[in-house]
Order: sequence, then C-alpha cells, then structure tokens
Amino acid sequence: MAARLHTATIFALYQLTLLAGIVLLPLAMVTERFGVRLPVDRAVDGLNDAYEQAQE
Repeated sequence: MAARLHTATIFALYQLTLLAGIVLLPLAMVTERFGVRLPVDRAVDGLNDAYEQAQE
C-alpha cells in the first residue's frame, strides 16, 4: 500500500513539473535571451527517473 502511494505521489509530482515547464515556457524563452537558463529540464528528468525506479 505504501509503495503504491509513493509511486502515485511521484507520478503526481512529475505531472505537476511538466505542467510548470509548459506554463513557464514563455518566461524561459525571455530569460534565455538574457543568458539565464531555467533548470526545469533537470527537475523533469529527475522526477522521471524517480518514477521509473518506483515502478520497478
């Protein structure tokens, strides 16, 4: 039961991170022009790895 809750929580966080990345895309494009990069891709990759590991 705890493992299913853990997997569901990680999946929800992964989905929220994807949503945040989509919402922040215009801001990321503006900040990229000034040489500042938002690390959303690292957050998405990290949660994706955690979700895949929790599924195993």
